[in-house]
Amino acid sequence: MVDVVRRAFPEGVTIGGVAPRRIFARADRAIIYKLCEFLKNQLRFEHVSCVTGVDRIDRFQVVYHLSSYENRCVLEITVDIPRDDPEIDSVSPLWGGANWHERETYDMFGIRFKNHPRLERIFLPEDTQFFPFRKDFKLGRQ
Repeated sequence: MVDVVRRAFPEGVTIGGVAPRRIFARADRAIIYKLCEFLKNQLRFEHVSCVTGVDRIDRFQVVYHLSSYENRCVLEITVDIPRDDPEIDSVSPLWGGANWHERETYDMFGIRFKNHPRLERIFLPEDTQFFPFRKDFKLGRQ
């Protein structure tokens, strides 16, 4: 499976590690939708169990956990996103369950998901001017 991904995406995907039934990868944000489409349609990753954000202070990351029941494998993909342009393609058109994960990530980190069917806050009021999971968020100063 790893070799198939490497052949299909010689640029933009790095396999960081392989463990029993688990693969760790990094991907460029420019190819995330095409990569996920390939993983779903060609390698049978039919379930997304997690889409979340991470604030690394100098950049954001979006982390995806994809499962292939047929191949009995979980794939974790990490994508770096510039702090000054926190945007990435939505995978909600591929997996409907990603909808709520992406909305929560937007609500907490301010990471925008392009082509999301309904990107709006899920917990906080729409007029909230801060993102509480960012490292620069100061409790009580908002």
